[in-house]
Amino acid sequence: MKSILPITTVVLAVLAIWYAFAVWMNAPLQRDAYTNAGRADYSTQDLIVASLNMERPKLPGPHQVAAEMIKLIVATPPTSKRSLVYHALITLEETLIGFVIGAALGIGLAVVIVSVRWLDRSLTPWLVASQTVPIIALAPMIVVILNQFNITGIAPKAAIAAYLSFFPVTVGMVKGFRSPDPLQLDLMRTYSASQGQTFVKLRAPASAPYFFASMKIGAAAALVGAIVAEVTKSEDGGLGARLLAGSYYGQTVQIWAALFAAAALSAALVGIIGLMGRLAEHRMGFVR
Repeated sequence: MKSILPITTVVLAVLAIWYAFAVWMNAPLQRDAYTNAGRADYSTQDLIVASLNMERPKLPGPHQVAAEMIKLIVATPPTSKRSLVYHALITLEETLIGFVIGAALGIGLAVVIVSVRWLDRSLTPWLVASQTVPIIALAPMIVVILNQFNITGIAPKAAIAAYLSFFPVTVGMVKGFRSPDPLQLDLMRTYSASQGQTFVKLRAPASAPYFFASMKIGAAAALVGAIVAEVTKSEDGGLGARLLAGSYYGQTVQIWAALFAAAALSAALVGIIGLMGRLAEHRMGFVR
């Protein structure tokens, strides 16, 4: 009960602020609608209720977003191109492919950086520089370049997802591989352990907490990359395509529904990785 109360308080506060801003932003539009209809006898309550139930509001109310999500998730068949489930599955496929590629690349780079000392100073600045390019500008370039090689469909979007996810995995795993105490490393050298044996027996197990933490960040970053790529190339569908379609036609409720679907998908991915991390660390004897 003590843990639920603070969460409930924050949620209620957010909803109250959201409703207040929805009324504030939508009321001028509703006043104009009343004026155009020649209606001047409306009350403040009428204005508030109408502002929270506009068809195309500037800021939809929480109940409008919830109703739209129920309609597009529960009431719409998953095979329909109007269904958020249909588009979420497309985004999930792109995210998972990109995340697996990015995670594998990140772990490989971390192993190389930790194993070869001079690569730390020579390679790390380039890795940091690679993340300074805005993804919104880079995504169209990647899509166009891959199209020149007849690589279309999911592949360009997965490549962008991998690009965003490999960096946090690399940084986290470098930190994890370097986390063993110097005395532990000296002990491995005393036993005449090779570098590979040190990695397998000491560095890799010690990096487990960092591994799962970096996986969480990498998965969320991969989802962002997939959605940005879908906005760039929307004909294949996905939550990014729904965001773009909503912006084209001024369907703000659709935009917010897609945003919440993307947030739920990200939370599910992070939650699954977190659960796997807790189970793995419990079996390995890490104290939380």
